[in-house]
Amino acid sequence: MEKRLKIWPYREGEQPLMHDAPANNIYGIEGQFMDEVESGKSQFAAGHPEEANAFYIPMSMARIVHFMYEPPHYEGQWIPRLVTHYIHFLAHKYPYWNRSNSADHFLLSCHDWAPDVSSLKPDLYKHFIRALCNANTSERFQPIRDISIPEINIPPGKLGPPQLDQPPNKRPILAVFAGSAHGYVRSVLFNYWKEKDAEIQVFERLPRNRNYTKLMGDSKFCLCPSGYEVASPRIVEAIAVGCVPMIIGDHYSLPFNDVLDWSKFSLIITSDKIPEIKKILKEIPTGTYLRMQKRVKQVQRHFVINRPAKPYDMLHMILHS
Repeated sequence: MEKRLKIWPYREGEQPLMHDAPANNIYGIEGQFMDEVESGKSQFAAGHPEEANAFYIPMSMARIVHFMYEPPHYEGQWIPRLVTHYIHFLAHKYPYWNRSNSADHFLLSCHDWAPDVSSLKPDLYKHFIRALCNANTSERFQPIRDISIPEINIPPGKLGPPQLDQPPNKRPILAVFAGSAHGYVRSVLFNYWKEKDAEIQVFERLPRNRNYTKLMGDSKFCLCPSGYEVASPRIVEAIAVGCVPMIIGDHYSLPFNDVLDWSKFSLIITSDKIPEIKKILKEIPTGTYLRMQKRVKQVQRHFVINRPAKPYDMLHMILHS
């Protein structure tokens, strides 16, 4: 990959809808990736479009929604109209889209509405690559073509969540989760486990005297339920503190699953198994848990952002996918 991959980010368009994206918070991966590719410093940047074997559409769905969405109504055609208009412009100006029938073109976004970009004219986007956090196979995400990327909450002035190195024998809590009641999966989780069990610690609002990062660092397993959409930043947060993720949701195509075997370092259950969480965790032998926790530590480098990007980090893994 490092010798062959060359990316051409299209230059057309103006900020804030083009060539601009948030670099922090829940959509921060859009800005970090865009800046890495467009800065001209990346080893993967093509000097001329004729050198490229991949073409990047430099649009941020987060920026588009921020500047153009008028709540409370979401009418699902304005995002695909805007993107399609830009695509038609590029296809008329350059030969590259039509030459490959879009198979070497891609867009990256972590916004929940990003999958809608191809809804207006499915035939136009039949081979187009969408790199999405919202990798829901029940909502037109196609693993054979699209790319699932991790959802990461990037604090201002940092490149990711805090990292801890608590050894397994100093993790007295069996499992933990704290977060808002976003979506069906979390509602079910709260119904069965919210503040009901000392070993399965589930909170909607964490008590003020408790720190969530430390709580995860003190836990063997971290519950990572889907929110309104399938992806959750809890997965990256859990990995960062060496906590084995228990991923809870339906129809989620996990990031980097073309090279990572998630069953080796995480537990994956569907929402109908939520009542059995404690039983499932209690039945895991100590040796199995220790191997999984060790592998969590081994895969941490794939879920870290570096600037500039480094081999095997999150940005490189996205490019590899």
